[in-house]
Amino acid sequence: MRIHDHANADNTNVIERDIYTVSRLNREARNLLEGSFPLLWLEGEISNLARPASGHWYLSLKDKTASVRCAMFRNRNRLLRFQPENGVQVLVRARISLYEARGEFQIIIEHMEEAGDGALQRAFEELKQRLNQEGLFDPAHKQPLPAMPQHIGVITSPTGAAVHDILTTLQRRFPAIPILIYPVAVQGENAAEEIAARIRLASQRRDCDVLILARGGGSMEDLRAFNEEVVARAIYDCRIPIVSGIGHEIDFTIADFVADQRAPTPTAAAELVSPDQQSLLKQVRQLFSRLASSVAAGLQARSQQLHNLQKRLRHPGRRLQDIAQRLDDLELRMQQIMKHRLQHRQHALNMLAEKLQHHQPGHDIEHKHLQLTEITRRLRQAMRHRLEQSRQQLQYLTHNLDTVSPLSTLSRGYTITTALEDRHIIRSSHELKPGQQIKTRLAKGHIISTIEKLES
Repeated sequence: MRIHDHANADNTNVIERDIYTVSRLNREARNLLEGSFPLLWLEGEISNLARPASGHWYLSLKDKTASVRCAMFRNRNRLLRFQPENGVQVLVRARISLYEARGEFQIIIEHMEEAGDGALQRAFEELKQRLNQEGLFDPAHKQPLPAMPQHIGVITSPTGAAVHDILTTLQRRFPAIPILIYPVAVQGENAAEEIAARIRLASQRRDCDVLILARGGGSMEDLRAFNEEVVARAIYDCRIPIVSGIGHEIDFTIADFVADQRAPTPTAAAELVSPDQQSLLKQVRQLFSRLASSVAAGLQARSQQLHNLQKRLRHPGRRLQDIAQRLDDLELRMQQIMKHRLQHRQHALNMLAEKLQHHQPGHDIEHKHLQLTEITRRLRQAMRHRLEQSRQQLQYLTHNLDTVSPLSTLSRGYTITTALEDRHIIRSSHELKPGQQIKTRLAKGHIISTIEKLES
């Protein structure tokens, strides 16, 4: 609605007022809110939760000093894995909006999770996705574990149950391998930085062939140090293969995804990096048995072969006589072959010499020279004839050109007159007017004149 307001009788200026309706104001305010804020995370306590028959949920989120109205529609709340109640602290992902019918500011909830572990889980998933995109989980980067390590390093708490389980397992499986403990705090404010520093130190010193990164089970908060980016990057940059044995079998941390291999428990990690001495002893016994059987079979075969060779062995003097006779026979055959080849080559040489005599180049050169002399003479004669023909044709064309040339006409006293301004040829006096300038071309030179009078 636009109103023209006249301030007074003498004022002719017209002021246009843009008057909003309430619906328009709420609609534009809603568009402004929804367009200015992206999806955001919000934490608060649930209150005034209502679940009408439509399936949509309506509630308020509050903290100590403020609250905000919220709506979560049926297609989104049906995806939740828990049932929210009044008084529960939650973390939501929502967009800002405004309920136009009542002009109430509200947020539309797209996702809801319990706060605390929920926040840690969200941070875990975000870091996991980002590191995966950077390639820190790439299987191509993972290092193989040594089959028989000379030294095993353990990065864990020196007072926890994990180190006891690892040492007991390594002692049981292969006690001869030296073990180097890198003591660290596995939880607490500075635990992540301390773990990363120990990994970098082990990688720099290269005292071990393989490392075990371990701790016992616990909540997600207890395992937080192993979900830090600084630990993940230290594992990725480590030049020594790392096996992670963190928590229980169901526990997964960022360190597990970056490590060269994951074990479900610290005990399983110790079993993974160490050979089993009982299994090795069993293999050694089997190999020794197979080696003894193989040596016995080999000796038996060699003995039988030696017996057969003794039967086939001839007296050296007889062997030498046979060889001498064979050499004499080969010498005679070689002499005959050489004599036959020399005769054959001599015959071929005589035939080639005879052919060469018949193909002396002197006769061909003399014949080609005579041909060249004759061709040169004929070429010169043809060139003189062609030049004469061209000269006569040129004279004929020159005569014809002079006959039709306008210069020849001008030389007989004729002229060509053109208008000076546009140079078109004047063929009639009707094309001119008094005072106009014309240009007359003679056989030699031009005349520029002004028309004083025209006659038909």
